[in-house]
Amino acid sequence: MQRPSALVSRACLGRSGAMRTILSRLRLGFVFVFVLAVFVGCSRVGRAAPEAGGAVRMNTVGFVPQAHKHATVATARGGGFVVERIQDGAIVFEGVLRGPIQNVDTDESLFVADFSEVREPGRYRVVVAGLAPGDAFDVAPDVWVKPFRLVTRGMYLWRCGVALHAEHDGSVFTQHACHLEDGWMDHATGVHERRDATGGWHDAGDYNKYVTNAGVTVGAMLRAWEDFGPRLARVDLGIPESGGPIPDLLAEIKWKVDWLLKMQEADGRVYHKISTTGFGGFIPPHEEKTPRYFVPWGTTATADFVAMLAGFARVVAPYDAAYAERCLQAARSSWAFLQAHPDYHKADQSAFSTGPYESNDSDDRLWAAAEYWAATGDPAALSEVEARIRAIDGKVETTFDWAAVANLGVLTWLFSEREGRDPELLALVRRNLVATADDIVATAAAHGYARPLGTFYNWGCNGSVARQAVMLHAAYRLSPKSGYIAAARDAVGHLLGRNIHGRSYVTGLGARPPMHPHDRRSGGDDVVAPWPGYLVGGPNPRAIDWFDEQPSYRTNEIAINWNGALIYALAMDLPE
Repeated sequence: MQRPSALVSRACLGRSGAMRTILSRLRLGFVFVFVLAVFVGCSRVGRAAPEAGGAVRMNTVGFVPQAHKHATVATARGGGFVVERIQDGAIVFEGVLRGPIQNVDTDESLFVADFSEVREPGRYRVVVAGLAPGDAFDVAPDVWVKPFRLVTRGMYLWRCGVALHAEHDGSVFTQHACHLEDGWMDHATGVHERRDATGGWHDAGDYNKYVTNAGVTVGAMLRAWEDFGPRLARVDLGIPESGGPIPDLLAEIKWKVDWLLKMQEADGRVYHKISTTGFGGFIPPHEEKTPRYFVPWGTTATADFVAMLAGFARVVAPYDAAYAERCLQAARSSWAFLQAHPDYHKADQSAFSTGPYESNDSDDRLWAAAEYWAATGDPAALSEVEARIRAIDGKVETTFDWAAVANLGVLTWLFSEREGRDPELLALVRRNLVATADDIVATAAAHGYARPLGTFYNWGCNGSVARQAVMLHAAYRLSPKSGYIAAARDAVGHLLGRNIHGRSYVTGLGARPPMHPHDRRSGGDDVVAPWPGYLVGGPNPRAIDWFDEQPSYRTNEIAINWNGALIYALAMDLPE
């Protein structure tokens, strides 16, 4: 789906026809704001992108000792390779390239170097005769602790309404308290009055806040806690809540849940988003003074609210029972509202040109029913979730995103310890989950860069690649095949350099990371480096179509749903 942040970006690219079309659609009262945004945004566009990686392309961060370890080599011939320890130049492994693999989407002949036998902790590089050496990588049991912390702290650095400070690789990033007047009720109630909607996370490269995109983001983070909670509880994120009664990952989610509670009306309906009427320029968040409004309610947002609040109530209860009860009561109110309004009600966004994040609510209601049943044991919720799972034939998709969250509901229902589920439906979903995981593994095995999404590229496909780790790990719980974990690791490796560009897709992490993301903070400050810890959207619509340029919103924007997916993918290999 094309995000309306294109308004500024297409103008920066100089497409006069697109500019005329955009201007014709803008309300006259916002023309000045738009032109100012274009001027500011274009003036911040970075032009000098780091060079692409060499022929040896691989995960540029590293591996846990027990992981399989592969590099993809773009070469017309095979031959041997070695793994060199950087500390002393010692050759620790010699092997022969496997291939060739004819990669359709990248139009390349590729070979694979397998050095899985390198298990001793250290810093290494892969060397192929006649080619530039590969990037340095680490082998260590705790190799993913710092990357996980960096990416998860990215959520903290997305916080709205508070001053922030961070340091990374010698750069200092600061944010003043912003958007303290969130938000106005004009479009929700017709009355010009302010209601508190401060807090939450900025959504992406823009500063608006969306309930439905929060849904899949919080959903992936909650799934990470359910699957890897003990190891996540030990990670100190260095956030203000660190050292408190709630583990840091849950404390960061709570920051978003606190905001979500402000989006609920007394009768249980939930407002769709907090937003300016149009996208602003590339300025620091505290300089954005354009009025921001509550956007009218919708059943999609209301269903996602139920799922998030009920799910969070379950996991936070051991640490803060009173807050868990507050979340559960809020979920009950919105669940009752959904039962009284069974038809899809689309949020009225006619006054807004910012990200719509709107979709039919059937999958959202499935997820809501699953989480509400898991939290309360309500038999009516169980009946609903099972009816909705039957309606999709018990299918588990290879990936999912904000517009298709059924997988989250199916997995909550599948792994619940509650009694009363239909055994035949359970058997069907288990078979389907394993079949889906087998398909993902086969797709990765056939691809020269072990990309588990294969040759499919779309908006935010990097988030989809990371999100496949959710299904792979779920299948591993049912059928512990090593290939499932290997494919999940390959997903991470692809995002961190094992790709046609030979570069990391995460700001501040790995070799040649993005330097010019479509991010208003990075474009609006005076720091050369971008804000760290953010997964960019990735190639679209072809493998070669990724551009490390600020205007490239289609390929280089950042978004909370992509980071939430990467948080899950990185959590798997944290020390137990």
